[in-house]
Amino acid sequence: MKMKVENSFYVEPEGIAGGLALWWSHETKLTVLNYDKNFIDTIISINGEPEWFGTFIYAPPYEEEKQCFWERLGTLRNDVNAKWCIMGDTNIVASPTEKYGGSPYDHNNAKWYHAFLENTYLMEIQSKGGEYTWSNQRSEEEEICEKLDRVLSSLEWGFLFPKAIAIIDIAIASDHAPIVLLANGIKKKAKRDFKFESRWLLEEECSQMVKEEWTKIGGRHHGGTFRVSLRRTKVKLRKWSREKYGKNKLSNQEFSRMLVGR
Repeated sequence: MKMKVENSFYVEPEGIAGGLALWWSHETKLTVLNYDKNFIDTIISINGEPEWFGTFIYAPPYEEEKQCFWERLGTLRNDVNAKWCIMGDTNIVASPTEKYGGSPYDHNNAKWYHAFLENTYLMEIQSKGGEYTWSNQRSEEEEICEKLDRVLSSLEWGFLFPKAIAIIDIAIASDHAPIVLLANGIKKKAKRDFKFESRWLLEEECSQMVKEEWTKIGGRHHGGTFRVSLRRTKVKLRKWSREKYGKNKLSNQEFSRMLVGR
């Protein structure tokens, strides 16, 4: 996958585990202030806007490391009025509603996270797109889903970006769903409706593509298998149509002639 970014910063993994990567475009002025195996702390300005602190995290999944991580993260900012935003994998289920399946919710697992929020006065930014961000990708009977990824911000950061919202997207090649922060909110634009074209029915690869996408497990963490399968199928068909037909459009008469020819 090609990304239009010119700058990058990496924290190498320890063995085959961990590792962090950060990319940013030329419109973004970003300076790395501090980092370790679980976070990259930066100061950011986009298109000349006021600077703010951005911390990108991968919190440790091991219980014995959680206290140290959240306490250290809390020492990054001494000023509670700082414009601060944190996003990434918290590896924390913060409430019973953020978990489906598996063992019962354990409040002790999140105690250091909640202490961090109380000490820093950070709040979670509203998210849309799904209830959960991680799944074990098992069948319905064995499925476990949790909300582990989130975006947190200070009150001052919220004043700077009052329309900010986090979007939980669909997981494609990972057991985690990507989380996208839209600092300036969702820009309204004309919605392009999906239209199934009749000529696609003439292509055997179309029906095969639909069958393949529809049989994939969607997962509850994206709002249900049906919705995910439908969205995946639409995305795949649009891409396939562009590659096969380009921008060529058939009139009804031309399509009729194709049917007669068959």
